[in-house]
Amino acid sequence: MPRHRSRLSAACLGGLALAATLAAEDGYRLWLRYDPIEPEALRTHYAETIGTVELAPTLDDRPAVTDSAREELLLGLTGLLATTPRIVITTGSPAPELGEEGYRVSTLTPGTVRITAYRSAGLLYGAFALLRQMQTHGRLDAPLTSVPRIQHRMLNHWDNLDRFVERGYAGFSLWEWFNLPDILSPRYRDYARACASIGINGTVLTNVNADALVLTPAWLEKVAALADVFRPWGIRVYLTSRFSAPIQIGGLGTADPLDPRVADWWRARVDEIYRLIPDFGGFLVKANSEGQPGPQDYGRTHAEGANMLADALAPHGGIVLWRAFVYQADNTLDRVRQASAEFNPLDGAFRDNVVLQIKNGPLDFMPREPFHPLFGSLRRTNLAAELQITQEYLGGSIHLAWLGTMWEEFLQSDTFAAGPGSTIERILDGSLHGRRITAMAGVANTGTDRNWTGHAMAQGNWYAFGRLAWDPGLSARAIAEEWTRMTFGNAPEVVGPVVTLLIGSRETVVNYSMPLGLHHIMAAGHHYGPGPWVT
Repeated sequence: MPRHRSRLSAACLGGLALAATLAAEDGYRLWLRYDPIEPEALRTHYAETIGTVELAPTLDDRPAVTDSAREELLLGLTGLLATTPRIVITTGSPAPELGEEGYRVSTLTPGTVRITAYRSAGLLYGAFALLRQMQTHGRLDAPLTSVPRIQHRMLNHWDNLDRFVERGYAGFSLWEWFNLPDILSPRYRDYARACASIGINGTVLTNVNADALVLTPAWLEKVAALADVFRPWGIRVYLTSRFSAPIQIGGLGTADPLDPRVADWWRARVDEIYRLIPDFGGFLVKANSEGQPGPQDYGRTHAEGANMLADALAPHGGIVLWRAFVYQADNTLDRVRQASAEFNPLDGAFRDNVVLQIKNGPLDFMPREPFHPLFGSLRRTNLAAELQITQEYLGGSIHLAWLGTMWEEFLQSDTFAAGPGSTIERILDGSLHGRRITAMAGVANTGTDRNWTGHAMAQGNWYAFGRLAWDPGLSARAIAEEWTRMTFGNAPEVVGPVVTLLIGSRETVVNYSMPLGLHHIMAAGHHYGPGPWVT
């Protein structure tokens, strides 16, 4: 055979082998890829260090969550080490400093690693932390201790009941409502695992442009079925509530929050929800914005509307997340000023279990805009940041735009609300103003595409959001490297270029799509591609 044909054949065979490898990894496993660790010497070292794992909660308050931690460790360690370790559940010494969800991973003796937690959730997060450390080839000879700085770390799904996803670019909604509650897709558990692995502990199942139908008994049974799947992974479900629900499904002629009949209706409906879902998280509300109904329809304030719902949820431990994204087309005030004009006078008027959920910027998730001034002006109100994981203005599932750098910039911005160092990071974790409830929300980018997010690299945005919600002080570059190593392996020739690509991608998209701080120069409706002539 001629030499050039031999080389061509070898190249073709190599290409086929590479294609087979790529086909075998379709992205479904996300960053939870528990393949045998290479090099073998490191795998042997880890195996000698982790012959036994002790799970040691002070209080095993949720055995199902503890079981999830044990199952994940068995799956992960068996895959990474190619051996099956012993998993032992024992009673730990008091560790209240770890709080409800913190953990400590430490080596007791050669061959034994202990995960200590005050409660069961900490065991689950500690299990994922141990596996993450091994996936990224980290050291195990120093304790790993971490306590989440944000209490409520949640995804917001803009999913309609017909399974259309508003601003979704990865297929249909994950929630197969027509099959629920009887048929449960295995993706529900896999979704919960992925969320738990990055510390997410809540999910809002429905679109902020809400449908009151989800609050009816038949639909609540479907929601309860999802809650049952998510609960062993430490995840609570939330729903969006349409403010006019008492009219649409309750038979009332009004939704006035100060009408006792309306308040009674909401209390009864909330009681019904908690009978089905004892750990229901609460409501996310979009009111008096973009045509959605709200308390202002009756001459009431946002605080009066939010407080009415909060009073119904309070006996059950639920919260109201009230969105600050409010603007009306007929309001002559500059759009970026409308939220400040409406909410600044209400600072301190909200119930203790109300959280004002504020987009990172005052306009609308623009690729380049300053932080929302409400973060600096509100001192007596619980605040949450709403970030957009899905790429509404950054190329959908077509363009690579990793958002960790954007969110790091936002979180480290100084509001000077209480002098220098009054960063949004400190406002969100409650330390600046001593707030009791803290939260961070991310508008999800998931869907029924096999790889979950449409663009395979967009998985990194889901990952980055979870890690920053756990600790808003983490470095974007460290998160990018962590995700790259867990997803694509630890080879330097892979990690270096991929991290460089991620770190620079958002800035690149901004420069070619909305440069110089310009905004809304994209095509209308789908928000993709140039279209300054239509805005």
